[in-house]
Amino acid sequence: MTYPQDPNNPYGQQPPSGGYQQPGYGQQPGYGQQYPSGGYPQYPGYPGMPGPPREGSGLAVGALVCSILGIFLCFLVGIAGIIMGHIAHGKAKRGEADGQGIAMAAIVVGYAGIVLNIGFVVLGFTLGYLGYA
Repeated sequence: MTYPQDPNNPYGQQPPSGGYQQPGYGQQPGYGQQYPSGGYPQYPGYPGMPGPPREGSGLAVGALVCSILGIFLCFLVGIAGIIMGHIAHGKAKRGEADGQGIAMAAIVVGYAGIVLNIGFVVLGFTLGYLGYA
């Protein structure tokens, strides 16, 4: 037996029997709607976990010391200062360590020391060749 289709009940559900019906909840806030002014208060969130502690500027200071000593001792010490300066500068740019300026100074002093050492060697050979040494 088929029942005629009710336009108010398109899915063919039976109306509830008895006098009890669930109360409606009213219109819920959805997309594009605002919560009423009596909504929940907004509290600031907790800050995230801090990252790993930053290293100090020890590598940068060591690079600067090696670069300065490289001027007076040997250019090999200056090369070590340049390498350490580049490593320290990279760490400082990534935010893993401090001392970006010190690392840059170590790089500049290291290259200047190598240039000076090469100049002193050339000067020594030149003076020796000319017979002044």
